[in-house]
Amino acid sequence: MTPVVIAVLLLAGSPSVTANDQPSAASAAVKIDNFFFGPQTITVPVGTTVTWTNSDDIPHTAVSTDGVFKSKVMDTDEKFSYTFTKAGTYPYYCSVHPKMTGQVVVK
Repeated sequence: MTPVVIAVLLLAGSPSVTANDQPSAASAAVKIDNFFFGPQTITVPVGTTVTWTNSDDIPHTAVSTDGVFKSKVMDTDEKFSYTFTKAGTYPYYCSVHPKMTGQVVVK
């Protein structure tokens, strides 16, 4: 091999595969603060786990309007997660404060 070919091969490197290269599941976050879900609408791929975190000083819930998911009442800094396995639009609200609404769009 010529020195140029050797240099190109050394610079190109070779990809390595380790146990840490496993594809990780997608995740997304919704923050509950000041009586709002943020973002109010979140779009995620199928298989994503969405985690709601109550950052408010008041208890809140995240409840699907069509019964797909329902959190317990979350106090400050408590979390609720749900993994979306089917495409669709999932509207939800806080059962303690029904004017608080949001939606998860799964594609």
